[in-house]
Amino acid sequence: MRMGPGGGGGGSCVLWNDACGYVWGPRGERISIPMTNFRERQTYYGAIELCTADICAIPTDTANGDWTMIFVEYVREQFPGKRIVLIWDGASYHRGTEMQEYLEGVNYKLPKDEWSVHCILFAPNAPEQNPMEDVWLKAKQYVRKHWRECINFQAVLNLFEEALNTLSFKFEKLRMYMPSLQLI
Repeated sequence: MRMGPGGGGGGSCVLWNDACGYVWGPRGERISIPMTNFRERQTYYGAIELCTADICAIPTDTANGDWTMIFVEYVREQFPGKRIVLIWDGASYHRGTEMQEYLEGVNYKLPKDEWSVHCILFAPNAPEQNPMEDVWLKAKQYVRKHWRECINFQAVLNLFEEALNTLSFKFEKLRMYMPSLQLI
């Protein structure tokens, strides 16, 4: 996925995080799909960097505590030496034991203002606060516009990832968190 150098300034990097499941079908119709292959499903973890609006995303088997830790480590690798602030929803795997133990480990003996990874939860049931929801929606809309190319599930996934890699995600919603922000 596309990654920028991070621009959080002062050695910090602020990202929003969310997981997204994806399924495809004709517009305007309620879809009932007999499940013959339960593996034709893809989950993504993703984050958007506050200053550059760059996307950091990975496909995963499912959304759970283990994959959450893997994703946070992936984000840390993309922004070496930066302090990471993740603002995300209250999904159980964002708050679970695995994540709590992970955070205790990476922030061990550091004062709170020096934590290498800091997590902040959005208000409950407030997807309108999360810029990653807009990223997922824009990527899904891209897939819908290219529906003729969706000959199989892998083609859908390829289009979805193409959208994540090529579209601009400089949403006004990012300014909600830093009103004086000028997206670069």
